[in-house]
Amino acid sequence: MADLLFEIGTEELPSGFILPALEQLQQNFIRKATDLQLGFGQVKVAGTPRRLALMVQDLGDRQPDRREELMGPSAKAGLDADGGFSKAAQGFARSKGAQVSGLKVVHTAKGEYLMLVREVAGVQTAELLPDFLGALLSEFSFAKSMKWGSNSNTFARPVQWLLALYGPDVVNLSLNGIVSSHSSRGHRFMAPGDIEIQGASSYEQQLAAAHVLVDPVRRRQAVLAEIERAVAEKPGLTGAHLAIDEALVDTVTNLVEYPFAVCGAFDECFLELPDEVLITSMREHQKYFPVVDGQGSLLPFFVAVNNTRVADIALTRKGHERVLRARLEDALFFFGADRQRRLEDRFPELSGIIFQARLGTMLEKSERLIKLSAMLAEKLAPEHIDAAQRAARLCKIDLLTDMVGEFPSLQGDMGAAYALSDGEPAEIALAIREHYLPKRAGSELPASTLGALVGLADRLDTLAGCFGIGQQPTGTTDPFGLRRLALALLNIIGDRSYSLSLREMVYKALALYGDKVDGSAVTVDSVVAFIKGRFVNDAVASGVDQEAVEAVTSLDFDDANDCKKKIDALAAIRDEESFAVLAAAFKRIRNIIKEHQGREVVSALLVEEAEQNLAEVYSNVSTAVQPLLAQKEYGQALAVMLALKEPVDLFFESVMVMADDEKIRGNRLNLLTAIAQLFLQIGDISKMTVL
Repeated sequence: MADLLFEIGTEELPSGFILPALEQLQQNFIRKATDLQLGFGQVKVAGTPRRLALMVQDLGDRQPDRREELMGPSAKAGLDADGGFSKAAQGFARSKGAQVSGLKVVHTAKGEYLMLVREVAGVQTAELLPDFLGALLSEFSFAKSMKWGSNSNTFARPVQWLLALYGPDVVNLSLNGIVSSHSSRGHRFMAPGDIEIQGASSYEQQLAAAHVLVDPVRRRQAVLAEIERAVAEKPGLTGAHLAIDEALVDTVTNLVEYPFAVCGAFDECFLELPDEVLITSMREHQKYFPVVDGQGSLLPFFVAVNNTRVADIALTRKGHERVLRARLEDALFFFGADRQRRLEDRFPELSGIIFQARLGTMLEKSERLIKLSAMLAEKLAPEHIDAAQRAARLCKIDLLTDMVGEFPSLQGDMGAAYALSDGEPAEIALAIREHYLPKRAGSELPASTLGALVGLADRLDTLAGCFGIGQQPTGTTDPFGLRRLALALLNIIGDRSYSLSLREMVYKALALYGDKVDGSAVTVDSVVAFIKGRFVNDAVASGVDQEAVEAVTSLDFDDANDCKKKIDALAAIRDEESFAVLAAAFKRIRNIIKEHQGREVVSALLVEEAEQNLAEVYSNVSTAVQPLLAQKEYGQALAVMLALKEPVDLFFESVMVMADDEKIRGNRLNLLTAIAQLFLQIGDISKMTVL
C-alpha cells in the first residue's frame, strides 16, 4: 500500500465552486476505487482558490485476483444437435476474448445456460492510476465551465499544473500539454515558486510553509482568528466585536489561501443609513465584516481580509476605506433621493414593472394582494383587516427605489425603512419587511400577524397565477420557485397554527385574476395537490411517521394544520397493542365494504348477538367521539375508538357478513361502513402497517 496525492492547480476559482468540486472529487474517487476493487484508507480532500487536492491513505498496490462467471446464451441456443457449440456460443466466447472450450453448461432457475468461467489477475494500481485520475479530472461538473487557448477540454478555470504522486512516484498524466510532476506551487505573491512535494503525508505542511493553508477547515479557523485579532488590536474598540455572518466567512475562506485581516473605519455620517444598507454594502460588494458594540449596534468600523501580507498596513487600510466610502456615498445618495417621495405617491408607478408577462404588472399584483390579504385577515385575524390592506398596498413599492435597484437583496428592508420615514405605523413597516420571510428553507419566519397575512397572500397569488396559466414546475424545472413558495406557505401556516382552507383560498386567489387564468376546479385541484406534495415531502423528511402521513393525506388535504394534528395522533397511538389489532380489522372492513354506499343501520335486522353488541358499542363510541372530533382532539378520539377492537373481533368470528338474506347482508355492510366512516374522519388506518 502507498498514499495517493492528486492536486489540480488552476487560475483562481470562484469561491462558490470550491466546496462542491471537492465533494465531487471525494465521492467520484470512492465510487471508482470501489468499482475497481482497490482497497483504500482515509480519503481527504482540500482546496483553495488555486487548487483542488485529493489525499488517500493506504491505497492498495493492485487489484485482487478474481473469478468471473459470465452468463452466455441458453444451452438450447448455444449447442447444436450434435452437442457442439453453435455460432451463438462461439460469438459469445469471442466477444469475451476466450476460447469456446471454456464454456460449460450450468443449471439456473430459468433453465440451462452456457457460462464462461475465467480467472482474472488483478492489475497493478500504478497501471490503473493514469486513466483513473484522468477520468476524475474530466468528470467535474461546474455551474459554469470554460475552454482556454485551442484546447478542447473544459474546466471551471484554466488548469496550470498537475501534481500526481503514488507513494514517491509520479503518476504519468497530462492535460492540454500540462504533464504531471512532483511540483506544486505556493502562495501566488508570498511564495510564487514551485515546491517539490515529498509525498501525501507532508503535502499540507509543505504548503503551509509556502503560505498556503490548503485545508478549508483550518483556513476558516484562521480567517475567524484574523478578523478577531484585527478588531482587538484596533485602538479605541474595547468591547467591540465582529458581527459574524457564517455565509460570508465561508465565502472569504474560499477567496484566500492565507488570510491577513485589517480593521478600517468609515465616517460616522454613514450611520444614518439603515443597518441593512451598511451591512449589505460591506458584505455583498466588498466582503467586509461589520463591527458592533456590546448591544449589537453598528460602529463605524469594518474588517477586510486580504490574501497577502502587506508591508504598509496603513496604506492598505486607506485603500479599503476609500473603496467602501465610494459605496457608502452612493448608498447615502440613493437613500436621500428615495426619501424625497413617499411610498404611497409611487404606487401607480408599479404599472411599469412586469410581474409576469401573462399575469400583468406589479400594480395589478398589489391590487390583488390588498384584496387577498383582507380575505385572509377576515378569516384569521379580523381585527387586522385594515392594517393588512395597508401593508399589502405598500409592500412592493420599494422595488421602484434606487436603493433596491442597486441592492435587490434589500427589498422589504428598504420598504420598511421608507415606510417609517413616511410616518407609517411600525406594524405596517414590519409587515413590509416580513412578508418576504422565510427567504429560504429553515430561515426566519414572520414574527408579526400582518407579516404572516401579507406573506401568505403574496405566495397564494403567485402559485395560483402560475398554475392558472399552466406554468407549474416540471421535473427539476421550477423557474418561478413555486416549490419554495409552497413550502414557505406551509411553514407560515404551521408556525402560526392557522386553521385555513387552502382549497377555498386558492379558488379566491384565482378568481382575483379574472379571465387572465384558468380558474376552474381542475386548476384549484392542481394547486392544492402541489402544496400537498410539499407537505408530505417536508413531513417525511423531518422524521414524521410516513404511513401516518399517507393515512391522513390520502383521504383529504385542505387544512394543513388539521392534517398535522391527525398525523400526530395516529403516529402516537400506533404502538398501542389494541390499535395494531384494530388496524388489521379495519383493513378487513375496507376490503369487505369496498364501494358499498352505507345507509342507516336497522336495529330489527341485527339478528346475531355479536352484531347487536357491535352496533351498541359503535353507537356509544360514535356519540362520545363526535364532540372530540369537533374540537380536533384526535388523540383522545382514537383512544375512545379503541373500544371497538373486541366487538369487531367477535363480530368477524361469529357473524357471516355476506349472508344469503339480502336485507341482513346489506344491514351488516351498513354497520361496517359506519364504523369505517368513523375512523376515516381521522385517517385511513388500513394504510398503516401493523407493528
